Amino acid sequence: MGKSLIIVESPAKARTLQKHLGKDYTVKASVGHIRDLPVSTLGVDIDHDFTPQYVTIKGKAKVISELKKAAQEAEQIYLAPDPDREGEAIAYHIAEALKTIKKPIRRVLFHELTHKAVLAALEKSGEVDHHLFEAQQARRVLDRLVGYQISPLLWDKVRRGLSAGRVQSVAVRMVCEREDEIEKFVPEEYWSVTTRLAGPQPPPFQALLEKVDGRKLDNRKRKIANQDEAEGLVGQIKEAELKVAGVDKKQQRRRPSPPFITSTMQMDANRKLRFSAKKTMAQAQRLYEGIDLGKEGPVGLITYMRTDSTRVNDEALGMARDHIKQAYGADYLPAKPVQYKTGKGAQDAHEAVRPTDVSRTPESLAGKLDKDMLALYTLIWKRFVASQMAPAIYDQTSIRIAAGPDGRHELKATGSIMRFPGFMTLYVEAMDETPEDGKESGKSGKDAPLPDLEEGQILKLEEITPKQHFTQPPPRYTEATLVKALEENGVGRPSTYAAILSTIVDKEYARLTQRKFYPTDLGRMVNQLLVAHFPKVIDTDFTAKLEQELDEIETGKVDWVQVMRNFYGPFQQNLEQAKEEMKSVKHSAVPTGLNCPQCEGELVIKWGRKGEFLACSNYPDCKHTQDFTRDEEGKIKPLEREAPEESGESCDKCGRPMVYKHGRFGKFLACSGYPDCKNVRAISTGVGCPEEGCDGELVQKVSKRGKVFYSCNRYPKCTFALWDKPVAKPCPLCNSPFLVEKSNKKGRRLVCPDKECRYSEELPEENE
Repeated sequence: MGKSLIIVESPAKARTLQKHLGKDYTVKASVGHIRDLPVSTLGVDIDHDFTPQYVTIKGKAKVISELKKAAQEAEQIYLAPDPDREGEAIAYHIAEALKTIKKPIRRVLFHELTHKAVLAALEKSGEVDHHLFEAQQARRVLDRLVGYQISPLLWDKVRRGLSAGRVQSVAVRMVCEREDEIEKFVPEEYWSVTTRLAGPQPPPFQALLEKVDGRKLDNRKRKIANQDEAEGLVGQIKEAELKVAGVDKKQQRRRPSPPFITSTMQMDANRKLRFSAKKTMAQAQRLYEGIDLGKEGPVGLITYMRTDSTRVNDEALGMARDHIKQAYGADYLPAKPVQYKTGKGAQDAHEAVRPTDVSRTPESLAGKLDKDMLALYTLIWKRFVASQMAPAIYDQTSIRIAAGPDGRHELKATGSIMRFPGFMTLYVEAMDETPEDGKESGKSGKDAPLPDLEEGQILKLEEITPKQHFTQPPPRYTEATLVKALEENGVGRPSTYAAILSTIVDKEYARLTQRKFYPTDLGRMVNQLLVAHFPKVIDTDFTAKLEQELDEIETGKVDWVQVMRNFYGPFQQNLEQAKEEMKSVKHSAVPTGLNCPQCEGELVIKWGRKGEFLACSNYPDCKHTQDFTRDEEGKIKPLEREAPEESGESCDKCGRPMVYKHGRFGKFLACSGYPDCKNVRAISTGVGCPEEGCDGELVQKVSKRGKVFYSCNRYPKCTFALWDKPVAKPCPLCNSPFLVEKSNKKGRRLVCPDKECRYSEELPEENE
């Protein structure tokens, strides 16, 4: 019997499968897609039912040739790219490339790469799903129609190199609209009144004024509006008898979260591990495709990571329950497996993201996985096992205290006592930031100890504190909350979130600062133009409806060409209208009435890479430019340029002083004689290049993504580089010629770059 050929898209996945299947199978990798729409043209025949004009991807002709050769030597061919729309498209195009070989071609779906699961999947192999392929094709064509027809418009009206994406533009709009909400937000003052009370038994406890004249305070419709009102209430409470009006004790249960789907995995990895969505998916892909565990060889450690279903098969549930009983005891095991409802609109094609074998604990894989991969695997493993554990049980107590004249005000204290930790022993889901996060509310904590009190007991007032607060605007999106918002609005699919988030930053439409998205001036400008001229295309409801139609194409309910027709008619009208009516930002010059400080010209507002700026109307005779701000009334206020900071170095071309300047890629040295002398150079660290035989020195540079790094000034002859700042101080232990500066939550320190040397010394904080 001849060998069977299995074709996957990834070399790592190929190695894992080859280990499981042995010599009876040959496993080859296509290394992703082999055919796609052309790069240089639209590639869609709009006049003939939107027919895609596929071409072989550059460099893939050799791959196709090798696949054909392997197919000729095989008796049967299995197409096994990832089990999703993109994987189906890869399988479809490979099948088209191999159809002249005239060998049986089957489609196989590997949801997890374990020996048993691989053999079972081969037994269930079927045909390429044409509807699934058409759903991918429809998405690809839709994205191409939008991207390749709006982007040139932006090149013409704003600047070259810009892009518009059907889904990315919706994400940018959400970031911009959130920023608009924050800017328009007017903080409202409110006050809280917190007391410290003592009863017949210890301990003393805090209680917050919750009702005034019988009406509950909510800081919106009813609030303590100002200091006078707060101090008036303080006076009434000081003079009043404080009596326990009621004690409520309730046993509460907190149930575990369901196992991960793609979006919740991205959210929790961002909150807990500080991983970007892109990094999370890259690490998850590696865990799915297989990791070499030594004697075991390559093993897939998690199930397929692109899913919106919380479904788990019975065997995996049984393994989790066995582990819980053995590791934690019978009290932590529910009477029967916990089942979770899959969200509305979920496709349910794949199981939840879970470990393929619960017995492979994170501890057992320490040393076999790198730090980031182990961190993500630990998160997935704990979330899955915790999802099958018993609820946490705690007693929640609330004490109501009558206060004020005739007891018409009410104070409240709350506290809780954990009776049984349940799943919380292993895992607790991280929470998103709220507008009041980090603000003192005056509430007693959930775990604050409370005395054993009874109704009618009199309490002693030990302390009372009025405190001013202000309402907070909605928080800016983090990667976690933006993924959550996209999912809740039905925009994009789990497999697209990572690409969306990285694209809007790469295209400079938004920036991530302290893990929050801020729209750039460019992003806001492009968003304004797109909202004005393509309101439907970047509308969340319309985009969500398109996602539903793509799902219906996948199930065969809707014809993909009809979806294209319904979309393209109105879109083409908007496009033609925008070509005529969209204002040209790059050619605009808005008069300000201000005089140029260098000539008789008028300053006008122009648009550049970093946003709006002031320029002289006499350009190119006068090249004066400067930044500006607007006051509360919107009037232009030019900003004076700071004098360049002297470096203490001389120009090696003309001898004049070198000064520090800031450019697109960060700080650099420039000759003070500009424009007569245009000499510039990178900032030296004073550390010689450690590469053997190199006489260069390490200089500070900035990557295209804005991250500072340090490399040899002899580049490209010498390619030595490192991320940590080198410091010209030898290591006292191993005599390394320099140390590097590292920082974390605990502070800054100097460490030796030699990993075998453990020298480290603390540095003072920068503001000390």
